[in-house]
Amino acid sequence: MAKNINSSEYTEETMLKLDIFRKCFREWYPVFLHAPHITHLFIYDMFAGSGKDAIGNYGSPLILLQEARGENKQHCKHLYNIGKPIVVFGFNEKIRDKSIELQQNIKAEQSACQEHCEYSSCPFINNIHVGAYDFQELIQNEQVNNVLSNKSYGKFVLLDQYGFKQINDEVFLKLINSPKTDFIFFIASSFIKRFKKLGAVTTYFHDNSIVFDESKPKECHRAITRYFRSLIPTDKEYYLHSFTIQKGSNYYGLIFGSNHTLGMEKFLKVCWSEDPLAGESNCNINNDYEIGSLFYNPTYSNKKRDVYNIVKSKIINKEITSNIEGLKFVLSLGCEPKLFVDIVKELIAQNIVEIDGTFNRTSSNIHRASEYHIVLK
Repeated sequence: MAKNINSSEYTEETMLKLDIFRKCFREWYPVFLHAPHITHLFIYDMFAGSGKDAIGNYGSPLILLQEARGENKQHCKHLYNIGKPIVVFGFNEKIRDKSIELQQNIKAEQSACQEHCEYSSCPFINNIHVGAYDFQELIQNEQVNNVLSNKSYGKFVLLDQYGFKQINDEVFLKLINSPKTDFIFFIASSFIKRFKKLGAVTTYFHDNSIVFDESKPKECHRAITRYFRSLIPTDKEYYLHSFTIQKGSNYYGLIFGSNHTLGMEKFLKVCWSEDPLAGESNCNINNDYEIGSLFYNPTYSNKKRDVYNIVKSKIINKEITSNIEGLKFVLSLGCEPKLFVDIVKELIAQNIVEIDGTFNRTSSNIHRASEYHIVLK
């Protein structure tokens, strides 16, 4: 039976995971809330737990509800005044007792909110659904699949599974092929590494496709992410990024996926705020000089250096010939797009390249950037 993390106080690592969930949703939600072509928002938490730990810290479902209101209920104000989109929450917890406890916690949370609410009606009151389903049955459910496939619906899918068995190849491919859908899932990477030859793992993953470097245990979650990335069709533009969470000698992790550059920009903003050295771990994954050490430099890290060298080489070899290509490439390597702009500015200053078109420093909302071309001198 899966460990009940709600029965005790959340660990520091669990609190970090929940904080990333919170910040990720906080970045995602307003984008879709104000998108004129979106009629509904579906927010799914399919391994929701009971909603709180033993001392009352909020778990993911209550965090999602809290963030959906916004600071000073600004998002509620928008929904109350505009009336759209329709926001629907789907919380699932397979264990019946925990599902009942979750219902009670949500009811208490909503009642406390409404006691101090200036609005006559709550935009969420009839659109919060709690279930107790097996995940594999739920992800095959016709109604859920109709939602996932609808291009007029924005979807945020949170999959905080226990272990690693639930997010298999089929589930992953379903998610990346769902329009207007961003997802984030948790996976116990160390356990896959430790037991990769056993049937408990090979049933769910093609073990010969996961290559671990035994000399770099901190990178086992990177290997899992590479496995999932290899499942993405080569002709599909899709963005995937991971965040490694070390707990003792074990390594767990989050994997976020988005069809859109803006979704990945938002997630990378969260990751780099948590890890200013590499944007991908709580364990100094690239062995950088840390804050407080003699050689620490906040503007330099091994990750930034490596990406800088790769991008510069591709520009010089004419593999990257426009800002749009470069911005997307840097994003795909897990760095914020500003790094590409800094590289181009430096190459211009060094008289190595010139710009065909109008040079601009756009490094956010890159889907709106005006294109220019980079020409070697």
